[in-house]
Amino acid sequence: QVQLVESGGGWVQPGGSLRLSCAASGSIFSINAMGWYRQAPGKERELVAAITSGVSTNYADSVKGRFTISRDNAKNTVYLQMNSLKPEDTAVYYCHAKASSTGRYYFNYWGQGTQVTVSS
Repeated sequence: QVQLVESGGGWVQPGGSLRLSCAASGSIFSINAMGWYRQAPGKERELVAAITSGVSTNYADSVKGRFTISRDNAKNTVYLQMNSLKPEDTAVYYCHAKASSTGRYYFNYWGQGTQVTVSS
């Protein structure tokens, strides 16, 4: 089993910045992709940003140029630097990892979620 623990959420004014962190632990053989999703009230969960083990990245159009995803493979940790935050970025942010405990099968794992609120 793999556990994901997120940190770094909170309240910030429009235009401000936050940095989310997510550390994976447990029985980890390897982690393929890691990423961040978010879910606002009344909306479906959506991809925010993802990064592969080879550090190829993918961003939602709504966050391109404002958010940066990075990864420390040695620490099994993924980060999301969020700049120029807007009220529409308000959501619960979930960490995701596609990981294997054996190297044979990969499964999707999710963190518990961290609230990000952008308001004045």
